Amino acid sequence: MAIDIQQIPTPCYVLDEQLFRKNLELIKSVKERAGVDIILAFKAFAFWPAFPIVREYIPYSTASSIHEARLAYEEMGSLAHTYSPAYTEKEFPEILKYSSHITFNSFTQFERFLPMVKTFERKVSLGIRINPEYSEVETDLYNPCAPGSRMGVIANQMPDKLPAEIEGIHFHTLCESTSINLEKTLEAIELKFGKYLNQIKWFNMGGGHLMTREGYNTEHLVETLKRFKAKWNVEVIMEPGSAFAWETGVLVSEVVDIVENHGIKTAILNVSFTGHMPDCLEMPYKPRIRSAYHEPVKGKPTYRMGGNSCLSGDFIGDWSFDEPLKPGDKIVFEDMIHYTMVKTTMFNGVPHPALAIWNDNNGLNIVREFGYDDYKNRMG
Repeated sequence: MAIDIQQIPTPCYVLDEQLFRKNLELIKSVKERAGVDIILAFKAFAFWPAFPIVREYIPYSTASSIHEARLAYEEMGSLAHTYSPAYTEKEFPEILKYSSHITFNSFTQFERFLPMVKTFERKVSLGIRINPEYSEVETDLYNPCAPGSRMGVIANQMPDKLPAEIEGIHFHTLCESTSINLEKTLEAIELKFGKYLNQIKWFNMGGGHLMTREGYNTEHLVETLKRFKAKWNVEVIMEPGSAFAWETGVLVSEVVDIVENHGIKTAILNVSFTGHMPDCLEMPYKPRIRSAYHEPVKGKPTYRMGGNSCLSGDFIGDWSFDEPLKPGDKIVFEDMIHYTMVKTTMFNGVPHPALAIWNDNNGLNIVREFGYDDYKNRMG
């Protein structure tokens, strides 16, 4: 069964539980076959009402801030693998409380907080993030290896020997990448950082492993991971985000008005690209719309999609449809669960989409709706 769009109020993000479980089953299979740890990255998917489903397959998560670490502890029911570009004295005691692993972005941060770690009541495993200065990510916004990047330690800044307290190495250079991208990245890391791989207990390969995308070669991924793990005798950790929620849900919106300017027709929706689909403008990329032609078709009704904020650039276009659009028509944006809810804003006071889970047996469960108080309380 598919989500019954006619049952969905607008605007609303809807997670399809059956599709979500399909992804989780594949991720768990890779984890078990490769003998590695795969954990959920909140930066892509922090929809905690769905965490009980996640825990049936994957028990651990990664955090990039104090709030994500606390969410891991309270809603995933486990300690987080935590990395942040910078920790503060104010936050670090709580970071320790909620973390099993902490990765530092620099050796100065490591040295600064090591005394706190040593006096903490339980052991927390420490790691350092490296920057291999090699990445196949083409969009600069998502490339942590661009010249001058603040992410990680480059090879010529590494000590001859890791401090005894450093048990792990972390890298994150991938974004919606393939297993071939990973294999090439590992080769670059072995070339520059190989002498450190015999000094560690765990090796965190970060995120960007889009193993649930159609056509992804999971067999090659498993073999690559098994080979690396056997060669270096380390625990391997992966923390994909998008892969968990890839193609598992939609954002349902509605046409509010149709306007025309110099022959361009714009369907103004009750959602905002800058507010509710920011990656569309940041990446940028053009999302898929259900039952629409992704590119204009000559002779068919064609529309630009416009958001309902006052930002002039809050639009993307153009799509063609078999029939003319009219106010009240539903526009369904596909694949809108990862990197959407976690990045939304309440810019312009535009009403925020509801959050829901669709189950084929039980139908629609709206788990959160937003109102005026949510907007007002952000400001005071």
